Amino acid sequence: MTARTTARREHEAYQAVEHELGVLFRRARALSTEVAREVHPELEPAAYGLLIGMHDCARSRPSDLADYFGVGKATISRQVKVLEQLGLIERRPDPDDGRAHLLVLTDEGRRRVETARVARQNRFHAMLATWPAEDVRVLGRMLARFNDLTESKACHI
Repeated sequence: MTARTTARREHEAYQAVEHELGVLFRRARALSTEVAREVHPELEPAAYGLLIGMHDCARSRPSDLADYFGVGKATISRQVKVLEQLGLIERRPDPDDGRAHLLVLTDEGRRRVETARVARQNRFHAMLATWPAEDVRVLGRMLARFNDLTESKACHI
């Protein structure tokens, strides 16, 4: 195999990854829209992502969430306002800084997120049911490796 053939095949491999990730991201956005509506009919997909982030991080300052998601504080403020109005999150004083507050899920918010997560897991199980269990494990490991490459911030608790 020539160096040129090797370079072409490598380029094609990267193109295939880019294409398949694009398809995956578009389908994931569509699924997030469906799941967001299951959490609450008025919930937007972006706010659903914020809700999941808050669930995973337990409690966070709005500025930490803005940094974590790579969005502006104004965007977080708008989404937080909607989540509060829907009764899914609440503000609590930050014990480490009397001027700040932390955002936490309400009991109802936690219940709805957990119900939506179980439904989403069931969808994945149904989609992957025809695959051998080892293939599912390999997919999980490969996705984790990819996510590790893109992970730049951890939860601020």
